Amino acid sequence: MHKRTGFLAAALLIAACSESAGPQRDDIRAPAFAGAAGAGIVLDKYTGVQGETASEVGQGFNPTNPHLGDAIIATFFWRGSTNIITKVVDHLADAAATPVGNTYTLVEYVTAGGYSMATYVATNVQNFPDPNTSPEGVLNVDAIFPEPVHDAGVLLSAWTGVGSVTAQAVAQHRSAWGTGSGITAAGPGSIEIGAGALAYAVTMAPALAGRDPPAGFTFLSSGADTVLTTEGNYAVQTASGSVDPQWTWYFADTPPSTWLATVLALNPPSPHLAFTVQPSTTPPLVPFLRGVQVAVLDALGNEVTTFNGPVTIAIGRNGGMVMPGALYGTKTVNAVNGVATFSDLSIDQPGNGYTLVVSAAGVVGVESTTFNIGAF
Repeated sequence: MHKRTGFLAAALLIAACSESAGPQRDDIRAPAFAGAAGAGIVLDKYTGVQGETASEVGQGFNPTNPHLGDAIIATFFWRGSTNIITKVVDHLADAAATPVGNTYTLVEYVTAGGYSMATYVATNVQNFPDPNTSPEGVLNVDAIFPEPVHDAGVLLSAWTGVGSVTAQAVAQHRSAWGTGSGITAAGPGSIEIGAGALAYAVTMAPALAGRDPPAGFTFLSSGADTVLTTEGNYAVQTASGSVDPQWTWYFADTPPSTWLATVLALNPPSPHLAFTVQPSTTPPLVPFLRGVQVAVLDALGNEVTTFNGPVTIAIGRNGGMVMPGALYGTKTVNAVNGVATFSDLSIDQPGNGYTLVVSAAGVVGVESTTFNIGAF
């Protein structure tokens, strides 16, 4: 059985300063993968740090900023039993620490065993260089405490494709804590979640212990200092339902260890288009075998059956090998009860990595998955 661990040897760091525009510290590990742009909610950037003793705990998105319009999730960890964070702020990494001014809303706070974990969300982030052209333009996100806290850290992640209004984007969320010895199941409990929404799950324990991630979730990042171990995971939902992330911790048999866990859901924009039948590989000038179909969905993934307006399709990424491909067929159709079907589309030039994009008035568009034009 695979057990994920943080860096428990010479890479363990305890530092007094949480601001950095230089290389990311080694105590936060990379995600296994990030989704492709244009495929709904996808991971854009991540960063983090642990082992801090400071009254301002945060980190920069080194070396490259998120995209304007992203949502940022910031989970802070520290030794203490009360959420004494006075505010969460963002700023540039220049000498003046130029304020950026996005609003970070507390979504979940949980404490147990003398340790705390608080998760904040900002949607539609703005006012920073995208992309940054120098280290001074790096976006930093910090929690401000009234006094120094110990064993502190943060996990930051930025997500493309989240709704721009926080009250609509943040869906169900919950936290829990417990104790255990040896092999211990830990999780925040179940939440309802819509199709296309992001489930973000994070856990921590004041123990240098391994753990297995929740089934169906992708590894985001993990970290450790001399006291705390943390891990973040995520899953973008293909259908409406519920999620119940459960980690398996591998604690020592004695003494019992405490764990904390949080899960939250972030919705895509509402209403938004989604491909229900993706384009598939086909020869040049031959219509896609199954056609192409898109639906207008609300924030919970339900079809907006009252939408009957025109929907337009076009080539997004042009994969033509010799020359750019052209799209043939009926490129604007009227949706019927929220569903638009394109039955006669074809592309004239062979190539790899094509995508299609769809748009409609008052609806957020979307890009298809990649496909090829050529032999089956």
